[in-house]
Amino acid sequence: MKLHDLRPAEGSHKARTRVGRGIAAGKGKTAGRGTKGQKARAGGSIPPWFEGGQTPLHQRIPKLRGFTNRAKVQFEVVNVGAIAQRVEAGAFAEAGTAPKKGEQLTINADILRAVGLVRDVRKPLKILGAGELSAALFVVADAFTKSAMQKIEAAGGVVSVLEVPAVPRPALGVDGDGARPVRERRTAAGRADAVRTEEARAQRTADAAERTAEATATSAAKSVRAERTEAAPTRGNTTEGSPSRKRSSKAADAAEEATPTATTDAPAVAPASTEPTGAAAEAAVDAADAVDATDGPSATGAPEAARTGTAEPAAKATESNPAADAPATEPTTEADADSEAAADESA
Repeated sequence: MKLHDLRPAEGSHKARTRVGRGIAAGKGKTAGRGTKGQKARAGGSIPPWFEGGQTPLHQRIPKLRGFTNRAKVQFEVVNVGAIAQRVEAGAFAEAGTAPKKGEQLTINADILRAVGLVRDVRKPLKILGAGELSAALFVVADAFTKSAMQKIEAAGGVVSVLEVPAVPRPALGVDGDGARPVRERRTAAGRADAVRTEEARAQRTADAAERTAEATATSAAKSVRAERTEAAPTRGNTTEGSPSRKRSSKAADAAEEATPTATTDAPAVAPASTEPTGAAAEAAVDAADAVDATDGPSATGAPEAARTGTAEPAAKATESNPAADAPATEPTTEADADSEAAADESA
């Protein structure tokens, strides 16, 4: 026996059929596909639901209209009459769910499953009102019909509805405020990443608070400006609001504030001192000397007073301060004596 004498067993190996290799090969020319037609073409397969052009089966049969509600709740339903039959037959006592002495029989999904009224406790339980009930029961279920509630309560029983919370509640291991417990990272890189995440969260919170404060301050300032604008009185006609007129009105207001107003109560605000001081006192003395010397206003005194502008202040000073008249006339006694002596000698 040599290697080139080795052969596979008879029938264990079958060579593939080579088509389109001439008449002698047995599958030449049409290659076993027949003469022409749809099935003889490349890619000429026919789908299994095709029926030669007639209306296919999936179009001939009627259809169920509407849609399937994906949010529909599938209840396990039990009638109060079925519960009453189990109570009378003593099925609850046999199942080991009989109540203690003086207590009501409790009915829930687990107990009803024990007596064969419920198959799947994972579905919500609903109690219907078909049948009659005479035993006082404490029934706990997810839903009740109105008639079932009336019959249970009429028999002296109590109805308890398992309410679904309106808002999501925190799961076990979660604080009441909804914050999940922080899980400590095992690696240094994980801990550093957690620190960076916490810092970024704190920064975002601070930025949000700052933006809120700025917006609040801006709105408050705008409201204050609006109130001041509404409360400010309008000056004159709105058509005369040119800049030059505004400047002139401001200048006039400043002049009015700077200029003292003359009143009839001038002596009341005069200084309390009896002796004149300053330029007003000197002007009053000079005016008194001139009057005493000439017994009237001198011709040269008037122009000088008009030139220097001291006559009017002196008059105002003597009018506003009557007490200054006495000291102003005392120094003129010698001049009066000299004038009288001169008059006698001339006479």
